[in-house]
Amino acid sequence: MKEPSLPGTSLQRACRLLVAFCALHLSATLLYYLAGSALGPPGSPEPPPRRPPPANLSLPLSRPPPAAARPRPPVASGPPGPCPETSPLLVGALRVEFSQPVNLEEVARLNPEVKAGGRFAPKDCIALQKVAIIIPFRNREEHLKYWLYYLHPILQRQQLDYGVYVINQDGEEEFNRAKLLNIGFAEALKEYDYDCFVFSDVDLIPMDDRNTYKCYSQPRHLSVSMDKFGFRLPYNQYFGGVSALSKEQFRKINGFPNNYWGWGGEDDDIYNRLVFKGMGISRPDAVIGKCRMIRHSRDRKNEPNPERFDRIAHTRETMSSDGLNTLSYKVLRTDKYPLYTKITVDIGSPNS
Repeated sequence: MKEPSLPGTSLQRACRLLVAFCALHLSATLLYYLAGSALGPPGSPEPPPRRPPPANLSLPLSRPPPAAARPRPPVASGPPGPCPETSPLLVGALRVEFSQPVNLEEVARLNPEVKAGGRFAPKDCIALQKVAIIIPFRNREEHLKYWLYYLHPILQRQQLDYGVYVINQDGEEEFNRAKLLNIGFAEALKEYDYDCFVFSDVDLIPMDDRNTYKCYSQPRHLSVSMDKFGFRLPYNQYFGGVSALSKEQFRKINGFPNNYWGWGGEDDDIYNRLVFKGMGISRPDAVIGKCRMIRHSRDRKNEPNPERFDRIAHTRETMSSDGLNTLSYKVLRTDKYPLYTKITVDIGSPNS
């Protein structure tokens, strides 16, 4: 008679079979792995390097090396080439204000490339024009400080080969702006072969460095949009404030008149001279040509000239006999300051 099975006997058999199957599978896997290693070539190749990330991923950039460690661009051999027609250094509109005092020693420190007498020329290119800037002057020291503070950086960015000449009228006679400008033209040419002359009042500051202080094919009126006149021309023939003429243009009109003593009239006489010699006036637009005037009361000995209207009416008859060819003066002193050349002159009197 068959003995009855103990409880759980069937489960034990199933577990033994499962353990035996797992042991057989593990042995087969181990044999397959060992066989593969033995058959493979010695020194299996390393896995391929990881591909770089796609180009459109934003990755942190390494900090650039110090300036001294960076490779320098090759220096071109030979002399520098001409400066571009439009300077790449210009910044456009400027903030101009006159609320803070100006220290000329600090201005000189901030403009180390400006040489004695107010001379500058770019080092990395040859300026297209050699410009003498002529300022008629008497007793305007504070205005001159502002002018030098603002204009030297502007003129350097314009890449001009320039010099600044302050023509100081000696004595107590009536002021004669136009004659001082003639003197500045003559004296500047004794120092350097300038081909362009910018005639500027000391109290006018440009508000945009794109208003380049250089000469053009026609005489250039630079101060076309003054705050004093609501940033517009007071009249179409106006040629006052700041203007530029080439050496040839200036000589063609026999320079400026010498007989306008006191305020007013000489600008209109100059305009007439240009028209009578067949020249026109070029101007920047009203935005680029903006400038600010330093507010001040009228100078003593610069009252309105009562003869100005009569003289303006006779420019055609007088221009050939009143100008560069009849200029008379005496240089009393020439001072070379760090930022400008000051020439003090005796220009005579209205009756001389």
